[in-house]
Amino acid sequence: MSVIVLFEDNHIIAVDKRSGQTVQSEPGKPLSLEEEVKIFLKKKYAKPGDVFLGVIHRLDMPVSGIVLFAKTTKALTRMNKIFEKREIQKQYTAAVANKPAVIEALITHWLKRDDKHHRVKAFEQETSGCEKAQLIYRLEQSVKKMHIIKIDLLTGRKHQIRAQLSAIGCPIIGDTKYGSNQPLPQGKILLHASSIVFKHPVSELDINIQSVPDFV
Repeated sequence: MSVIVLFEDNHIIAVDKRSGQTVQSEPGKPLSLEEEVKIFLKKKYAKPGDVFLGVIHRLDMPVSGIVLFAKTTKALTRMNKIFEKREIQKQYTAAVANKPAVIEALITHWLKRDDKHHRVKAFEQETSGCEKAQLIYRLEQSVKKMHIIKIDLLTGRKHQIRAQLSAIGCPIIGDTKYGSNQPLPQGKILLHASSIVFKHPVSELDINIQSVPDFV
């Protein structure tokens, strides 16, 4: 077990999540990222009691990349407000097998949750019971029969990137749930949370955290 720390101060800690790992503990699943970070902090600072760690946001289990945690209740409350107001910029990196028809575009879909099958369906037209989802993607490079795409989220919906890229004919490599015909070991998909930019919840300094995926 090794925790890759990307940023840490007295109030927040940012770490890299592995694909196949849950952010919070789930029955029958391996040790969660939250549990790993708690163990890491307890050892690093020789804390005698329980370690406080607030979960600010999550990533899907097969997705890798940056996850933020709060080390104080003050930071958790303020970071929750930052996320609610969408005063945060998040960028993802994905690898797809099919080259997008357009190099760069804003795409809009309406997503409907299918909780029975743990997925969402994307519609091109506004549909009853759906949530509007928008993102901007940009083709960065094409290497080894795969195309690297950068994604800026404009909304935050369940499985949004996975469903929207699939809807334009570019399912993420490994994402068999959303149309990929290239399954990867341990259910990994080539989607990585690669950048988070926000104002620090206490100091209000600009924080820019970056992480490079292993498939680039």
